[in-house]
Amino acid sequence: MKLEIYSLKKILFKGEVVSINCKTKSGEITVLDNHRPLISILSKGVVEMTDTNKEDHYIPVLSGFMEVKASNKVKLLVEEGV
Repeated sequence: MKLEIYSLKKILFKGEVVSINCKTKSGEITVLDNHRPLISILSKGVVEMTDTNKEDHYIPVLSGFMEVKASNKVKLLVEEGV
């Protein structure tokens, strides 16, 4: 699936991934290919993703929003954490 992660200052990640794991206000979720459409509020934590080369990437976030589209695209707008 296509993943784009943006902060207010820059693009943090843009590429193809096989999974995304993050904390939301409703709990921790994992998004895989062809996930149902979803809009969720992100909680403080780490967004973990695995790209198509099986490499893991980690982005700490303080808060944000996630949109999963039916077209197998995911967008996150986040406040970067430390």
